[in-house]
Amino acid sequence: MHPISSLQGLIEHIGPRLRLHWLTPPSAQSSPLVPGGEGSTEQRLVGSLNCIHPNRLQVIGHAEVAHLKDLSATAFEETVECLFAAQPAAVIFAADLQPHPIFVDYAKCTGTPLLGTSLTDAEVVDRLQYFLTHALAERTTAHGVFLEVLGIGVLLTGDAGVGKSELALEMIARGHRLIADDAPEFARIAPETLEGSCPPLLRDFLEVRGLGVLNVRAMFGEGAVRQRETLSLVVNMRTFDNEALAQIDRLRGSLSTRTILGVAVPEITLPVAPGRNLAVLLETAVRNQILRVRGYDAGVDLIDRQARAVDESAMDTSARGQPAPSDGVRP
Repeated sequence: MHPISSLQGLIEHIGPRLRLHWLTPPSAQSSPLVPGGEGSTEQRLVGSLNCIHPNRLQVIGHAEVAHLKDLSATAFEETVECLFAAQPAAVIFAADLQPHPIFVDYAKCTGTPLLGTSLTDAEVVDRLQYFLTHALAERTTAHGVFLEVLGIGVLLTGDAGVGKSELALEMIARGHRLIADDAPEFARIAPETLEGSCPPLLRDFLEVRGLGVLNVRAMFGEGAVRQRETLSLVVNMRTFDNEALAQIDRLRGSLSTRTILGVAVPEITLPVAPGRNLAVLLETAVRNQILRVRGYDAGVDLIDRQARAVDESAMDTSARGQPAPSDGVRP
């Protein structure tokens, strides 16, 4: 999905699906959806009529029209004036509602476009929120291979030549799916959610040293690729010497986090060495992460078992060391 930065671009991309049409003549100048300047971040992108917390795209439906009709003439005009004073990118009239002439007058004075649609206000708000959340999301590009493994998104990272593409190819052969090779794009679509996808130019392709560029879709079929997935785990492939390998925590492994676009993503470091079955290790790492998300940690479970065993052993020792209970009769 291409980023949308103006009202004209929004109408070009999603206008036909939302049945949007101009109620006022289109402006020759571009109308930004996310304005610059102080306080601009306080405005939400889209919502029903709101003069207290104004939206960049103000949507007016039957409920808003009924509310405005109940106001006195003075209050009605003040509300409309407040609406346009917030400088929305556009005012959208849903359900084929026709704007009151005062809306047209203020729209001409302020240069605010008026749009109409046959959809209900709820449908317009829901669809625009979903579209704009993805289109205007903060984005970044990472170096690595992005896969779907056992239903979750896994980013393979590491130095060039460490074997990321070879491991990805083996995972695809085992039934997992490729999303993007070399330059996956990640968008922050929610406060704690990153969605990864592939640039259109690189879609379906995987470069493997010695084999060149492979078309995974053509080679393995439609089920071997996926368009996008939520990033749930980063696997950093590294080579270790014996000393560095010995310093890895035996209980927790190399679990840490990596921050991408302000989101902390679980990360593990996968040691690469001759003879290691990296595909099995990667699948196991993913299964282990799924268990962690569900609340189970094998290292914590082992520590708890050891603690219980120590407590039981101490109780047995204490019980054996106590004198036999007296029956009240002297020998």
